[in-house]
Amino acid sequence: MKKLEITISGRVQGVGFRYFTLQKAIAIGIKGYVRNTYEGKVEVVAIAENTAMEYFLMELRKGPRMSIVENLEIVELAATADYENFRIKH
Repeated sequence: MKKLEITISGRVQGVGFRYFTLQKAIAIGIKGYVRNTYEGKVEVVAIAENTAMEYFLMELRKGPRMSIVENLEIVELAATADYENFRIKH
């Protein structure tokens, strides 16, 4: 089980990135959240098994059709199961 904090930069706000992330997370079985940051980035905290996490990261690198993902900053956190589902934070 992995818990990652993922910061996505590029053209990632105003292009449906949070909704895209929510859909992918639910389909893959990821728990956690996604939110926009004040710096124009998207922040994701995700908890999943290693295989599911790798697939999720691959999807985040692609992003939705109108996005341009320039970078993913990934920080591994202590794997605590503190989320019951995946949601968009505002």
